[in-house]
Parts: sequence; structure tokens; C-alpha cells
Amino acid sequence: MPRDDSTGSDINYVKEAARLQYNWIALAGIAGFALVSGSALPLLLGAGLELMYLSVVPHNPRFQRLVRSWKYAEEKRLNDQRLNAMYREIPEEMRVRYAKVDTVCNAIRQNYSRLSSTSQIFAEQMEDRLQGLLQGYVRLLHAAWQHREYLRTTDPNAVQRELANLEKSHDSDTPKVQEINLKRVEILNKRIEKFHKIQENCAVIDAQCAAVEDVLGLIKDQSVTMRDPQQLSEHLEGLVKDVEQTEETVREMENIFTNVPEMNGIAPLPEDTGGSGGMTFPRNRMRN
Repeated sequence: MPRDDSTGSDINYVKEAARLQYNWIALAGIAGFALVSGSALPLLLGAGLELMYLSVVPHNPRFQRLVRSWKYAEEKRLNDQRLNAMYREIPEEMRVRYAKVDTVCNAIRQNYSRLSSTSQIFAEQMEDRLQGLLQGYVRLLHAAWQHREYLRTTDPNAVQRELANLEKSHDSDTPKVQEINLKRVEILNKRIEKFHKIQENCAVIDAQCAAVEDVLGLIKDQSVTMRDPQQLSEHLEGLVKDVEQTEETVREMENIFTNVPEMNGIAPLPEDTGGSGGMTFPRNRMRN
């Protein structure tokens, strides 16, 4: 199978070539001609031509670039769908918050659209980073909403009371019940720990969202007088990295709770969802 070494990903170009609509049309035409003529010769010739086609076309660099462009377009479409879904899920106040950030980004674009043509390459880099930043900001808002929903619907005091009751009745229970309740104690402690971790996640996400808003406001102010788009692009690149690092931190903290202790013959309590996530925007352009 030819490999797409430029991207480091495996793409089955033979499969992609075989799936081409025109290839299927040609095969159907050969089969139809063989059926009409009542001879197997067209099928044999068609099989030979198909083998030649599949041995040559998948290795053609132009065909490989075409397939990669298809894959990129499909990934972008799926990514946009996830972002649209995230945007629709967050509450109205978060959408308003996103709209304000988008307005700031548009002001930055307008200020730097007046740059000389020699500086436009940096303006293009800025545009890519602004889009990446807007996508990351939506994911952060969605993660903040999920975490707050979890905290709103979870009562840690009730879990603490249940834990205290289990520990109090431990000595009076039968050995089998004690064994089961020890597992329950472990799970309840894990739930309490998770509650505090999600509280911490919430604080981290809120701080990062505020940082995005503050830095973009500063860049907007600087863009009025600053004439160095490379410096602006570097600011945005650092901000995008900070957002990605925050998302990764949230994911790592959530992964702590992926393993729930098993109980013999009893299904464990389900894990609460609260990880970071993925808008038809009225006019926003979303890119990968």
C-alpha cells in the first residue's frame, strides 16, 4: 500500500483508486458489453486493464495529492460539524461571549488588511491562527458548560453522607456485604475526588477563556498602531498553544477517572461525563 509520507499517515491509494466513480462506470461498461456479446473475452481484457490501472494510478503523485485533498476536505467537514454541535449546545450567554471575541478578531483582520502587499504573508498566518483560536475558544466554552452542568447536578454532601453511613455500618454487616461495601466506599471516594478535580478544571478553563479575551483585546489595541504583522502572528501562535495546553490538561485530569473498580457480580457506577470537547455560525469561517 503506498504511503503518504508527507503527512505521516497511511492512506490506501489502491483502495481510493478502485473506489473512483469513473472506474466503476468503466467496469460496469465492460460487464455490460460481455453480457451483450455473450463472450468472456471482454471480462478478461477488462480484468487486465483494471490490474494495470491499479498498479499505476495509485502511485501517481498527482493522484495522491488529489486523495489527500479529499481527506482534508472530509476532515474539515466533520470538524465543522462537531464545532457547530458544540456551539448549539452552549447556553446563550456563552454564545454572546463568543460573539464578542469574534468581533475583536474581525477588528484585528480589518486593521491588518490595510498592510502592504509584502506583509500579507504574515497577515495570512494571522488569519489561520485567529481561526484556530476561535475553534479552541468554542471548545473551551463547551468544556466549561459541561463542567458546570456536572457541578450543578451533583451533590457532594449527599455522597459524603452515604459514605459515612457505609463506614458506620461496616462492622455490623456480614462478610459478603462488607466486601461489596468496601468497593462502594472506593467508588464514592473516587466520585468525591472527581468532583474536586472538575471544580479545578472549571477554574482552569475560565482563566484560560479570560486570558484569550484579554490578549485578543491587547492585540486589537496594538493593531491600530503596530505595523509588524510577524510580531502579531507570534503573539497569536503563543495564545493558540496556551489554549491547546489547557485542553490537554483538562483531558489528562479527566483520564484519571477512566478506571472504576469492578465489583463481583455488580455493575460499577457509571462515570459522569465532563471532559472537554466539538456550530452553524451565521457568518464565521472555521478552518482546521
